[in-house]
Amino acid sequence: MAASALFILDLKGKPLISRNYKGDVGPGEIEQFLGLLVQREEEGALAPLLPLGSVHFLWIKHANLYLVATTKKNGNAALVYAFLYKVVEVFCEYFKELEEESIRDNFVIVYELLDELMDFGFPQTTDSKILQEYITQEGNKLETGKSRVPTTVTNAVSWRSEGIKYKKNEVFIDVIESVNLLVSATGSVLLSEVVGTIKLKVFLSGMPELRLGLNDRVLFELTGRGKNKSVELEDVKFHQCVRLSRFDNDRTISFIPPDGNFELMSYRLHTQVKPLIWIESVIEKFSHSRVEIMVKAKGQFKKQSVANGVEITVPVPSDADSPKFKTSVGSARYLPEKNLLVWSIKSFPGGREHLLRAHFGLPSVEREEEEGRPPISVRFEIPYFTVSGIQVRYMKIIEKSGYQALPWVRYITQSGDYQLRTS
Repeated sequence: MAASALFILDLKGKPLISRNYKGDVGPGEIEQFLGLLVQREEEGALAPLLPLGSVHFLWIKHANLYLVATTKKNGNAALVYAFLYKVVEVFCEYFKELEEESIRDNFVIVYELLDELMDFGFPQTTDSKILQEYITQEGNKLETGKSRVPTTVTNAVSWRSEGIKYKKNEVFIDVIESVNLLVSATGSVLLSEVVGTIKLKVFLSGMPELRLGLNDRVLFELTGRGKNKSVELEDVKFHQCVRLSRFDNDRTISFIPPDGNFELMSYRLHTQVKPLIWIESVIEKFSHSRVEIMVKAKGQFKKQSVANGVEITVPVPSDADSPKFKTSVGSARYLPEKNLLVWSIKSFPGGREHLLRAHFGLPSVEREEEEGRPPISVRFEIPYFTVSGIQVRYMKIIEKSGYQALPWVRYITQSGDYQLRTS
């Protein structure tokens, strides 16, 4: 059992729209939500689930809205929160941004969506692509004799329509890994992880079945191939189209894909990653007249790989002025409103070292307080490269008409939350 009712409130706690699915929670109950939330916040006991008598409020905040589900039963809280975030995702697909104004401007469509998203407290169709087949933003058009329920609603494969046809059948596979890294001022790695996603762009006719093969360590051990060039995937999450029973049995990733773009799976690797771009910095203050900053950046990845769009963001004192820069490559700019120096390098090959020298004037009035120095952050993207070593070994495409299809694979490594402390 999920929610009894769903309310969308403004920041003052006033309901903008609501849908009572079971009728066991009265409209008066929601009037007490904001007062309860404020009270718990003042007590330092704010929680995502707030009980009030026999009613439980399960809530999330998005932009200037509260989305609140209510229930009197001992329901599945995780399911309710997953549903609330799915509601946000669907509304954002429809209205670009989900905020008070977009709810007021589209209340008819919002009511229609709430009726389709949940029925008697149970989540139903939550895929925005399927919903857009029969709930449009063009207004209701009366067409006699043409109304029909889309096949995707009654189909066993609810995420894909029947009768899709393409002249050229292709699948594009993007393996994208983001590196999260935190390095201390002494140079030791405090946090290191890789978050990966495999995204597909599918242009295939009919109802094809796809099978994706990865160099998955568990699969390699099951088939007696040992650990050579295999990757141990953790925290794996799949799109609903993947047959989980097959993956559990023999690690086969088998699925009938949605049409177009979708995220097939995500994974995480808690592994010690060698920092791909290493930063050393020296900041020297000369009395209260000037400050000099030297930053050295080194590409610690394969020489044949190139990092594109590198941005190294260096914090500078808040009272700095009169910037002067000298760089061995790229360009530097000063953002005084953010107290940042940004060093941009369009192309950074592996194994190379680059140097930036910056000179700033400081006001003649000496600052007494010692400023805490924020970390240096780095942004980059390295194509044709993965940190984990994950590989797409094969993509089999099986369709009853027997057509040939081309799979294309692209690998990208990029920076996630990538920071190096300086003090």
